[in-house]
Amino acid sequence: MGLGKLDLFSMDFLRHLSPSLEGSRDTCGRVHHHHHHCSLPPSADVFLQEDSSVMGSPLKSLVHDDDRYQKSFHLFLERSSEHQCMQDFIHNKLPDILSSIGDGKSHLNVIGVGSGAGEIDLELLDELHKKHPEAMVDNEVVEPSSQQLHNYKVLVSQKPELNYIKFTWNKMTASEFEEHWKLRKVTKKADFIHMIQMLYYVKDPGATINFFQSLLNTNGKLLIILVSGESGWGKLWQKYRKELCNTDISQCVTTGDIKSLLDSKGVSYQSFDLPSQMDITECFTKGDEKGELLLDFLTEVLDFSKTASPELKAGVLELLRHPDCSVETEGKVVFNNNLGVIVINEPI
Repeated sequence: MGLGKLDLFSMDFLRHLSPSLEGSRDTCGRVHHHHHHCSLPPSADVFLQEDSSVMGSPLKSLVHDDDRYQKSFHLFLERSSEHQCMQDFIHNKLPDILSSIGDGKSHLNVIGVGSGAGEIDLELLDELHKKHPEAMVDNEVVEPSSQQLHNYKVLVSQKPELNYIKFTWNKMTASEFEEHWKLRKVTKKADFIHMIQMLYYVKDPGATINFFQSLLNTNGKLLIILVSGESGWGKLWQKYRKELCNTDISQCVTTGDIKSLLDSKGVSYQSFDLPSQMDITECFTKGDEKGELLLDFLTEVLDFSKTASPELKAGVLELLRHPDCSVETEGKVVFNNNLGVIVINEPI
């Protein structure tokens, strides 16, 4: 997939994710890691740089360098089928899921949690409209980034045919939205709620799912998309959770984790696998500029090749080409970028 394919989702994919955005999605579902830097006097800092092995300086999160983050993100999209697999799901599987909601009502309530710049939202709303052409739609958009909300509004203003949708803009995180909703004692129920590639950014994914599930109407559906536990991401996080996932901004959570959680509570759900892959061959050429960018993206560490310890670097590279994470074919190393979808009905 070259960048030409991006037009459809470009605003949403190429979004700017600032470190504070809990509840926002970077439709790639990658986790932004924040490492706590110890506050040392300047002299100690110099000493650390000269001999980092003495104390092991903390790795720096890729999100601290937005320019490099955006570059690595664009490259990820060029090298992966991420957007394609989501589109396939939205056009092929989602219509059936949406057909049973609403029960012929003339009015449908939708909530998009972490909607980014709205490209994906509008795809979803389009499928909803095709299934329920007569219905007016009330759409609550929850997104903490003002830049993203602005982009979303611009997109909507260019589409007069969306006049069947009333947009309510909530510039806030998922947890702030929950707080406001409870304070205002809102009794409105939702027919369709979606959380795509965003549960990495909430403190307690189980509690967040619980709250939004409680807002569902009869026949309402809650849609969740995350990376699959069986993906290369899942394997990478399993093995290097300690080194790569020590963060308060986000966490390494997969559909496998969410299913276990739902199973333990006896919540029933439908699930779908979205096969997706990513060419990571360049990561294995020492000093390759694109390979280093991809490694930064995979680990979410700024300049991973230059700053990780030799042991961690060797371990990560070895795991990345291991059959658990990738297949080697025709001289290429192809990483498993599978996503998973979970659909939950109203609480019983």
